[in-house]
Amino acid sequence: MRRRSLLLSVPAGLVTLAACGNDKTASSKASESATPSPSEPSAAPSPKIVSGPLPEITAGTKFGEKPTVAKGSGAPSKDIAVKTVIAGGGRTIAENDFVQAHYLGQIWDTAKLFDNSYDRKAPLVIQLAQGTIIDGWRYALAGKKVGSRVLFSVPPTWGYGTQGNAQAGIKGTDTLVFVVDLQDTFNSKSSAKGRTVAQDNADLPKVGTNTDGAAPSVTVPKKAAPTKLVADYVIEGDGPVVKPENTVLVQYKGVLWADGKEFDSTYKRDSLTSFSLQQVVKGWAEGLAGKKVGSRVLVVVPPALGYGDNPPPNSGIKKDSVLVFTVDILAAM
Repeated sequence: MRRRSLLLSVPAGLVTLAACGNDKTASSKASESATPSPSEPSAAPSPKIVSGPLPEITAGTKFGEKPTVAKGSGAPSKDIAVKTVIAGGGRTIAENDFVQAHYLGQIWDTAKLFDNSYDRKAPLVIQLAQGTIIDGWRYALAGKKVGSRVLFSVPPTWGYGTQGNAQAGIKGTDTLVFVVDLQDTFNSKSSAKGRTVAQDNADLPKVGTNTDGAAPSVTVPKKAAPTKLVADYVIEGDGPVVKPENTVLVQYKGVLWADGKEFDSTYKRDSLTSFSLQQVVKGWAEGLAGKKVGSRVLVVVPPALGYGDNPPPNSGIKKDSVLVFTVDILAAM
């Protein structure tokens, strides 16, 4: 399994679908036990953002290329130094957005590389929220535009604090240098984008095709539920194919086949969710693997691939329920 980013802070791994119930904090990131957390959120006042000093990018200067960054010269700033090396023209990133980005991180005075996504050939998707990522990222990237390359330095106060990060070889006195290529951004109004696919099977639910960020409608036919898994495109995106080992960022809504009653929705929580396909019910794992990023997928989950006779407490799901989902796959990592 590929190594996860050192920047992440994630809760315990999921074994069932995220947030089936009313807990608004349950929209979750899938975890791996080896993933360290950043320092506790700083109690210091908001940092000052300055323009330098910053080291030079000496190679790999194009957006999306793995950069080579020189060693820092002299003492680093005690503030967060930020420079937009390439200015993008995409959507402006706001705090609490999820961002998709390639990045490289190294230590100021040694240029020791401690993490990068370029070699993994898989961009990071992470929420710019307190407690989810080191504070330096939140302050450096909010307000930047998609398509930008951002170079910035993060002193310990806004990084891993005085304890550092032993796994990464980061001491409590180290200032960190990052290069981040901002590929995309997502928030609670994000939707699938692609080609609308005809829904011509009268025996299956019909899903709305709106892409305005509002929850799509799901109309369940008054017919017998299918006994096998259904995973059909409603909107077919043009992104990469989701792999069984991926973590996906999604919008979704779930209703019961029996009465069409909604039991879970990211739209109602006004928050996206992400999870590993290896840590959810089989119907989700099998239904989303092989689908393209950017798509909206109708997933009908029979009891054997869902919760069977052991539904989550207080979820509104009865034993042996057939579940119907509309899922917008926004990103995969």
